[in-house]
Amino acid sequence: MHAGEQGALGDRFIVESGPAARVAELVEPALSDRGFRLVRVAVSGREGKTVQIMAERPDGTMTIEDCEAISKEISPLLDVHDPIAGAYRLEVSSPGIDRPLVRPSDFEDWSGHEAKIEVKEPIDGRKRFRGTLEGFEDGEARIEVELGEAGKAVIGIPMRLIADARLVLTDELIREALRRAKKSNASGSDEATEPSADREED
Repeated sequence: MHAGEQGALGDRFIVESGPAARVAELVEPALSDRGFRLVRVAVSGREGKTVQIMAERPDGTMTIEDCEAISKEISPLLDVHDPIAGAYRLEVSSPGIDRPLVRPSDFEDWSGHEAKIEVKEPIDGRKRFRGTLEGFEDGEARIEVELGEAGKAVIGIPMRLIADARLVLTDELIREALRRAKKSNASGSDEATEPSADREED
């Protein structure tokens, strides 16, 4: 990896749409200012919407205290700019162990672990791939997959074609997540979620 590629590897390639995109645009700079990275924003439900914000520290960890601090930081921001119509429930959480992969660097950081990737357009007749991550190179996520009688092979999936990607929960992944949390002096919770709070439109 060249030094000049570091910034690009840290940029999200998963982009929200609709109300979630408006929330992401508001909260991402605020998270960055506090030393966190936005992972994903999801808005679900019609009546009694839930706004879920996944975030993490640069080392991939997240504590309950972090979630509480983020919630206090962004709640006033959302109140002022009002990107969501009507009442909603705000939830701030870590990405979880079987986390979504939203940056090229995620494929590097979790190389060697199992993942699922869904693409926007078929590649050799397939839209879903499951296998072992082999990093990121030349604009492509590298993953070792089973090709039937041909056996296993490492293929490259262009970043622009990835619709969704996430880790698969395995014993090995759990052990690695625990090791990283311990190393970072995390609180001992691998998936911290700040208690939900109902928010009403004024």
